[in-house]
Amino acid sequence: MEINVSDKQIVLPGDQIGVKGASPISGAIYTEGDKVFAAAVAVINVKELDSGEKEIQVIPLNGTYRPRVGDMVIGYVIDITVTGWEVDIKSPYAAFLSIHEATLRQLDVTTVDLKSILKIGDVILAKIIDVNLSRDYPVTLTLREARLGRIENGVVIEVDPTKVPRVIGKKGSMANMFREELGCDVTVGQNGRVWIRCKDPEDESFVVHAVKKIERESHTSGLTDKMKAYVAEYKANRAASKTQPS
Repeated sequence: MEINVSDKQIVLPGDQIGVKGASPISGAIYTEGDKVFAAAVAVINVKELDSGEKEIQVIPLNGTYRPRVGDMVIGYVIDITVTGWEVDIKSPYAAFLSIHEATLRQLDVTTVDLKSILKIGDVILAKIIDVNLSRDYPVTLTLREARLGRIENGVVIEVDPTKVPRVIGKKGSMANMFREELGCDVTVGQNGRVWIRCKDPEDESFVVHAVKKIERESHTSGLTDKMKAYVAEYKANRAASKTQPS
């Protein structure tokens, strides 16, 4: 196996990543013969597959979101048409949610008021079910699955889409940490939008700052342990402030 990089390593355009066939290599890459090179300034993410094989992901440090079928995304309704809604998913490609994909109910398009279902400015958690660049709306969305729908509470923030894997953490470690330690739900859209919901507004504000910290430090090693310490320090400070006499 000829791999020239290690986990969390920063690479520059033209740096050799490895050789085709040695391990699966994806992301910002190009090939010359059987050699694979970085196509952008990127961080290496080594992912262990269920087969035991290692996949090398070359993740650009900056970039735009490229929609893929199956992605969960957070979008803003920006227009209402005769048959559905145009949705901003932070991508160069326009996304569309048809009335048939917005609800499990059978509705008559000729009589229903679409504003009674979703209004301009509404925020939704959706799933991409089709991408076809030849259409006016290249990206097709659905809400017809559990957990999908209009976002009515909490706060939505934005991170660089290329940092999403680090914000999620390996096997969801980052989101799980916020849930277990603070009782907060953190839903990360693949398009770089993050939905944060906490019972305590102070916790919610802290998690917003914590997610931005993960984004800023996504290229560093030992980030999970750093964030655990960061959360522990926050909890200790909050506990201490509550015990102090007013």
